[in-house]
Amino acid sequence: MLQVSVFRHVLIWGVCVAGMILALPNAFYSRVEMANDARAALDVGASPTAELVTRADRWPSFLPSSLVNLGLDLRGGAHLLAEVQVDDVYEARLDGMWPDVRDALRERRDAVGTIRRQESAGSELRVRISRPEAIETAIAAVEALARPVGGLTGPASDDIEVRADGSDVVVTLSEAEKARTDRNTMEQSLEIIRRRVDEAGTREPAIQRQGDRRILIQVPGIGSAEDLKALIGKTAKLTFHTVEGQTSNPDERVRPRQILLPSDEDSGIFYLLEKSPTISGDHLVDAQPSFDQNNQPAVSFRLNPAGGRIFGEYTARNIGNPFAIVLDGRVISAPVIQSHIPGGSGIITGRFSLDESTQLAIQLRAGALPAKVVYLEERTVGPELGQDSIDAGRVACVVAFVAILIFMGLSYGIFGLFANVALIINVALIFGLLSAIGATLTLPGIAGIVLTIGMAVDANVLVFERIREELLNSKGPARAVAAGYERALSAIIDANITTLIAATILFAMGAGPVRGFAITLGLGILTSVFTAIWVTRLMIATLLAYRRPRTIEV
Repeated sequence: MLQVSVFRHVLIWGVCVAGMILALPNAFYSRVEMANDARAALDVGASPTAELVTRADRWPSFLPSSLVNLGLDLRGGAHLLAEVQVDDVYEARLDGMWPDVRDALRERRDAVGTIRRQESAGSELRVRISRPEAIETAIAAVEALARPVGGLTGPASDDIEVRADGSDVVVTLSEAEKARTDRNTMEQSLEIIRRRVDEAGTREPAIQRQGDRRILIQVPGIGSAEDLKALIGKTAKLTFHTVEGQTSNPDERVRPRQILLPSDEDSGIFYLLEKSPTISGDHLVDAQPSFDQNNQPAVSFRLNPAGGRIFGEYTARNIGNPFAIVLDGRVISAPVIQSHIPGGSGIITGRFSLDESTQLAIQLRAGALPAKVVYLEERTVGPELGQDSIDAGRVACVVAFVAILIFMGLSYGIFGLFANVALIINVALIFGLLSAIGATLTLPGIAGIVLTIGMAVDANVLVFERIREELLNSKGPARAVAAGYERALSAIIDANITTLIAATILFAMGAGPVRGFAITLGLGILTSVFTAIWVTRLMIATLLAYRRPRTIEV
């Protein structure tokens, strides 16, 4: 039982050394973080200034540089609670149905007469026909456009409801379609916000849904809530429209199906555009910061095959006409089409700074938010508050650690010393694993580490008490140690498996800080079992093989 092969010696100590090397950067947190940021800047093409190179060299490149990320409560950062205005999507959904409704009624023009779209509330699409007596025919034509919703978990229903109101055909979304739209809007908003925050290079953001229409966003390390809002607050809705005129009068009357939008250059010019876009941001597949022919910051874009085909056909038909590029309700550029543009690639120019073009590219690449986002709560957590949390957690860890070291040393002598060495290795392994997987450490996570420190010696206590019992039965040292480990093993495994199950459930069912606690607790259980069963036994076996004592005291 105590005969440990050379291979196991090398494997066990190799795991311990690897864990401590992975944990080493956290002992020099500021230095490693500064070096990592400098290397990341150099990798993306920053000018290799002397200061930047010096920062990059502050940590040797041959050593691991992964750090345990600090959460919002430790590092400081920005906290936002946003509400998605899902009702806005209903209007866009009905507006998108107008071409299909128009074509369906035109096919029945002999019966329904002329058709004209009427101004209406955003929750409905209203179309007037000139022959009210044919209203049922018009309703039947529009109802044929309905598509089923649901059917897998409940009865299927149509996505639209059509009714008559005098000589008007009124189209509204069904309740099933509204529920599906709400769900898709929230999922899309979550994904787009996550993409925008991730592409900006922030560390371990927490983005999660709260309730039916709210999203909680917490980003450690970002300067302020305003910086975070600047990154995700815009819808970044890119569309391309036909220009039908321009004016300097902001109160210019517009015809139905026209919109009046200002120029982004603050020149006092307003553009009359066709309301329905020729190409939308849905066709966009890539956007990158670049420079125009005058070496000014710009954004190059690329469309998918469908968008590229539409773009190519439109430019071929409209050579010599202006074409408006609209971003979030402002015309950022209205170039004249000089020639046919095949391939679906182009460039967006404007009065951008380099940072603005980079941020715009990030927003366009991530996609447009499907609805407006309203911020109900915003908070900037200062780093001094995080430092207080770190200091309190450090004191708790040190007090718990020292108390356990003293207790084990006084209770079990040299065996307690072995347990203390294993405990130190255990903590190093926890931080090594957290660094390797890129986990985020929060205040509850520190609580999990403190709890693990207390639990880590449980297995050693069980083993040492079993060894004491075997020694009382007059067994020799080697046989008593072997029997103690063998008989305590099942109890150790059972106790830690039940705790690991609880940690797994916390991770699966919890969110935010609860998950942080579950991660550190779960990793601590794995490392404590390893150090208790293998590391301390290896040290005890080495002692017995070297000294060969006739008696031992535990």
